[in-house]
Amino acid sequence: MRVSSFVNWFNLAACALTIALSACALGPQFKRPEAPAASSYGAASSSQPMASTEGVGGNSQRFVEGMDIPGQWWTLFQSPKLTRLVEEALKGNPNVTAAEAALRQAHELASAQSAGYFPVVQASFSAQRAKDASGTIAPVTVAASPTYSLYTPQLTVSYAPDVFGATRRSVEAARAQAEISRFQLEATYVTLSSNVVVTAVQEASLRGQVAAIERLLQLQHELTENIRSRRALGTASQLDLLTQQSAEAQTAATLPPLQKQLGQTRNALTALLGKLPADEPQDTFELQELTLPADLPVSLPSRLVAQRPDVRQAEENLHAASAQVGVALANLLPQFSISANTGSTAFQLGNLFSPYTGFWSVGASLSQTLFDGGALVHRRRAADAALDGAAAQYRAAVVLACQNVADTLRALQADADALKASSESELATRATLDLAKRQYGLGAISFVAVMNAEEAYQQAEVALVQARANRYTDTAGLFQALGGGWWNRPGEALDEQSRPAVR
Repeated sequence: MRVSSFVNWFNLAACALTIALSACALGPQFKRPEAPAASSYGAASSSQPMASTEGVGGNSQRFVEGMDIPGQWWTLFQSPKLTRLVEEALKGNPNVTAAEAALRQAHELASAQSAGYFPVVQASFSAQRAKDASGTIAPVTVAASPTYSLYTPQLTVSYAPDVFGATRRSVEAARAQAEISRFQLEATYVTLSSNVVVTAVQEASLRGQVAAIERLLQLQHELTENIRSRRALGTASQLDLLTQQSAEAQTAATLPPLQKQLGQTRNALTALLGKLPADEPQDTFELQELTLPADLPVSLPSRLVAQRPDVRQAEENLHAASAQVGVALANLLPQFSISANTGSTAFQLGNLFSPYTGFWSVGASLSQTLFDGGALVHRRRAADAALDGAAAQYRAAVVLACQNVADTLRALQADADALKASSESELATRATLDLAKRQYGLGAISFVAVMNAEEAYQQAEVALVQARANRYTDTAGLFQALGGGWWNRPGEALDEQSRPAVR
């Protein structure tokens, strides 16, 4: 075997590699889409403090433009139980585990695609025992025996120079796919943490509604007993008693559906933790245990597109589609390859690599598809169409992100007004009911007026609890709509050019 010849071939391959790496890559050069130029979310944007009222969840909130979002935004509710539950969900939920595995897979596939930059080196060894057909194919004078063994170790090297950038574009697409998986994981984190908070608030709301119904039942039961006593004295009619008993029974009938929802909510919360219903968490939630954050962040649309995982995922999908156009273009052009092999072959193992047993070969090839029924052309057109589709999907993701934020801003403003109105309504209806009971006792009004006051008070009590819960739920929704602060978690970061300014 001539080692010097193999060295010469290796130098040739190195030169080819250098030329390939310096060659241009076909296809569009990806650039991050321009950020929206809008400076607000329209009429939904307001820096004025929202309405406030007395009681749970009634403090005033205000929007702070440019305020950064903490990576653990749920801690702003100042509930150790809620913080503990969210952290448990992020560790135990199987969707997080699956998204983490998908990210690892995407990184490995991107690394595997990068191997196309380098030559493929393979070593092989073959051993063969054979017998020639003496007197026909091989004369008997060629060897003493027609039976022999043949041993052949060899080294094969092959390399496809990336002349037109097909490999680089493929690696670019694979890395974009890895980024897609990364932002899918971030979206899973954000969605899961938000779902835990919202579910905990829903549990607290249902407990508040159950408590309100139980308080009303107690009042109605006291009124029933009062009417029963008055009936015995002859100052109330049997109709009044039956009507009050019917009202009490109707109120009691609203309790089981709420208790069912509460149980199902607990099951949902357990599932978010990645546990079975039998492993229900011990912690329970009440609205009065949660603090409503006073300062709420608002990111401009130009910052929002860098913060939202779904928008970044759409951006990387656009990146991958752009790279695939380059791959399709490169496949239309000639394909180059270089190959070489060297080794030794002998009838006996001890003679391997001895003089006159070595062999080697070096070759290069160029191929160009002349006719394939238009397959390559159609694939290129398909890649162009995929790029157009990815661009449209990105625009749709941006529009949806801005809509989500605007909807949440409007909801929060409306929630504050609704809570104030509900609080005033609850105070008024409670006072009305007290007054109606006193006047009925004096015989000044009919029992129908007392029934109407009871019904109004019941509706106002439940509406007040729901209005309080809506403020907490929509506050969590705002943090989710703005991206959930994933870039402030340990080990994560936004690109410097897209990091939001912090006030």
